[in-house]
Amino acid sequence: MKYCLYMDESGDHGLTQVDDRFPVFLLCGVLVQENDYQAIRNSINAVKLEFWNNIHVIFHSRDIRKCEKEFSVLFDLEKKQRFYERINDVVRENNYTVFASAIRKDKYINRFGRLGNDVYEIALSFIIERTIFFLDDIRDDQKELQIIIEKRGLKEDRELHEHFQRLLARGTGYITPERLKGCRLSISFKSKRENINGLQLADLIAYPIARYVIEEHRPNLPYELIRNKIYTKKGNLYGLKVYP
Repeated sequence: MKYCLYMDESGDHGLTQVDDRFPVFLLCGVLVQENDYQAIRNSINAVKLEFWNNIHVIFHSRDIRKCEKEFSVLFDLEKKQRFYERINDVVRENNYTVFASAIRKDKYINRFGRLGNDVYEIALSFIIERTIFFLDDIRDDQKELQIIIEKRGLKEDRELHEHFQRLLARGTGYITPERLKGCRLSISFKSKRENINGLQLADLIAYPIARYVIEEHRPNLPYELIRNKIYTKKGNLYGLKVYP
């Protein structure tokens, strides 16, 4: 069986500056079994058709929150409420598993300095590890894992691809190279313009988790919907890690 891990981020991974209002970088992975993806795609497209009468609108969390670009229609408060209800349905009713890694950049800099390891690579390594743990419990000798990441830039994509190749060659602190290769692990970079609904779902999910990391005790209904989708093992929230 093929599994796709759609990945998106919330916040800036750079350490040169820290926004006191949003001092977190979070990488989010949404793992979808191939057989479940069509239902996700159809449910997202149904929302697009309902509000824009076409499926080519690309959901982007920031634009939605700011009511910018196509989402200026959400200045209509009644329409906005109905839209969020539909999005909540998409998040709640589809089958997928969430893995997320957050770096509190202010605390990370205090501990390791601004020249510490690349926080994107730290987050990616964690998500891959936990995804492999999840797949280990599935009896299937033909498992295949494809990681799909939105393009960020030639330099950033090249560096990330090099990190991925190092992971395949060396493994991680918990996963051997043999276990990674046993899942037929691959990675691909896709443009936002390709309108991939799996990436858009990851984008919608990343921000509420980041807000939870920043303000754990603040009411956060979107996170409560997502929490049940985060990978758990033996009753523990195994698919969310906050550094340091």
